[in-house]
Formats: sequence, structure tokens, C-alpha cells
Amino acid sequence: MSRKLVVLFAILVMVVLAVSACGAAAPAEPVSEEPAETSGPAPAADTEAQETDAKSTLDVVQERGKIVCGMNQAVPGFGFLMTDGSFAGFDVDYCRAVAAAIYGDSEAVEYRPLTASERFTALSAGEIDVLIRNTTWTLTRDTELAGNFAPTTFYDGQGIQVRKDSGIESLEDLEGTAICVQQGTTTELNLADQMAAIGVSYTPVVFETADDTTNAYLAGRCDAWTTDLSGIVARQSIFDVPDDHVTLPTVLSKEPLGPMVRHGDDQWFDVVKWIVFATFTAEEMGINMDNVDSFLDSEDPNVRKLMGQEGEMGQKLGLSDDWAYNVIKQVGNYADIYDRNLGPDTPINLPRGLNSGWTDGGLLYAPPLR
Repeated sequence: MSRKLVVLFAILVMVVLAVSACGAAAPAEPVSEEPAETSGPAPAADTEAQETDAKSTLDVVQERGKIVCGMNQAVPGFGFLMTDGSFAGFDVDYCRAVAAAIYGDSEAVEYRPLTASERFTALSAGEIDVLIRNTTWTLTRDTELAGNFAPTTFYDGQGIQVRKDSGIESLEDLEGTAICVQQGTTTELNLADQMAAIGVSYTPVVFETADDTTNAYLAGRCDAWTTDLSGIVARQSIFDVPDDHVTLPTVLSKEPLGPMVRHGDDQWFDVVKWIVFATFTAEEMGINMDNVDSFLDSEDPNVRKLMGQEGEMGQKLGLSDDWAYNVIKQVGNYADIYDRNLGPDTPINLPRGLNSGWTDGGLLYAPPLR
């Protein structure tokens, strides 16, 4: 090959390589965006959503001016819709206690009646602030349902009721019977476990609500019905002839009942916990809704902390320092709440038993308020 051809070939190779390099480096038009379009501040709507998500439940309820409390409306003594349209009961009073602590107004509550199957969805979706509805504390509800349980307010157990003239005296006598039970409850699961453990076959007849469950039993669709023992006594109190029914002696389970809040908001969890503990502590100290004002000039440091006169205990929770005083004054201590709804002067008349304070042989025990 002549020298001229060699030079010409080299020039052509260099041109091809240069063109190829330029083609690879040139970006496609859709990629060439202005930096300002991607690196500027987020839209205002997104910022507002992030601010709302960042608010604690306490912030939300303080701004709203009322709490939304999920509760029952069909269990006398615990959560019941009265003939005048108001709600009353042990659990309802704990809803009121939360409102008293936050606002100084125990009536600042929106009650949200919920069935057993609705309650956890309503809580996880943020439709309610707290669930106080005869709800049993279990591992699954702590984990899979992402709930946090405040201290147990009522220690219960599951029972089974039958007609007095049925001849049924034990769980074994329930072989081949139909048993009414409410859907979406630990009651339904406990019944299955206990009957399987003793080899008794039965037919569960499942209903959505407590009213449907007991109405079916009273109509003869079931030979027995089952729920928490407190619920059996409560519902029996409104039967036409309560003495026609008897509860079997066997207790099927442990049922620690108490308020439940969502995971992930420790401040709100602390608030609800310590409101419950305040009702325990007040009873232990002998402070009730009738005599609470007489303790305002106490020199006992522990009483002064509870009354909001020392230690800034309310501020530590994000509340006013008289939060516990307001609970006791407007709703009462644990004994006030229990006796008003379940005590000897009520149709239910449930002995306190395990629901006594620890100094009286019960299980109620509050950590130190300090």
C-alpha cells in the first residue's frame, strides 16, 4: 500500500471513531430536564400531609376538642345505650376519664359504638383514638393487630350459660349441643380450644352482635351461650326471667380487659396508661370523687403529686398538672367507677374479687407516681 493510501486510511479511521464517540455522548432529549424541576421544594400539599402524619394522637385530640372513644352499646354495666340516648357503663366511664384528664371536661367525648369485628379496624384506621370496649389483651392483638394495651381495668374469665331446667351441669354435658357465640371474639376461639381439649363435639352458632347472640339463645336456637362471665351476668340482668338461667361452674379462660391504643405513639400510650393508674392510686390513697377537694392542702408528697401540686407530673405527659385531680373529681377513683356500674347497688352486683386493689388481695397495682 502506498504512503498516501496509508495516510488516507488512518484519517478515515479517526473520523469514524470521532463520530461514534460524539453519538454515544449525546443524551436523548427526554433526559435533558432542568435541574430546578427536580431539586426544588416539595409541593405544599405534601408538606401539609407530612405535618399531619407527624402529629401525635394527643396533639390531634387537643386540637379537636374531644376524644373519639370506641365502645360497646350492648353490655349493661360496661357499655350500654340508655333509653334517653346516652351511654353508660364501666368502660364508658374510662372514656370519660380520658376526656377529663385531657380537657378538664369528662363530657368531651364522641362515643363510637362498635361490634367485636369492627373494633380493631376502626382503631388501626384512626377512626377512633382509643378502644375501651371489653377487649381482651392477647399476644396476637399486641402484634398482628399492632395494638398497645393499657393496664387491665377488669380481670375476667369466659363462662357458659344454660337454661336451669336443661339438665346440663358440666362442659361434658354439652356433647352434641348448639352453642351461641359472638363472631370475632376470643370467646369463639376459646370455646373451640376447650371443647377440643376435652373431646366434646358441639355446633357453634355464630352471630355478629351480643344482642343477636343472646336473642338467639333466648329464642331456643341454641342450648347454651358463651361470653365473658361479666358479660353473662350483665346480659342476664335484662332477661325477662333471669332466674331461669344458670352459669356453669367451669371458667374457660383468662380475659384481662382494658383500653387499647395503636402502636407507634408512645406519648398517647403513656397518657392512657397513667389515667388508668391514677384511678388505682386514688383508691389506694383513699381519695374519691366526694372527698378529693379535702386533699388539696395535703402535705404528703405522694398526694401532692397526684393532685398536681408538686413534681409537674402532668407536664411530663403533655397534660395540665391537675389532670389526675380532674379525673377523680369528675369521674372518680376505681372504686367509684366500679361501684357505680357493677357494684352492690346495681342490678349486676358483681363481687370485685380479682378486681380489688393489691392491698385487699386483688390484682390492681399502680407503679409509683414520681
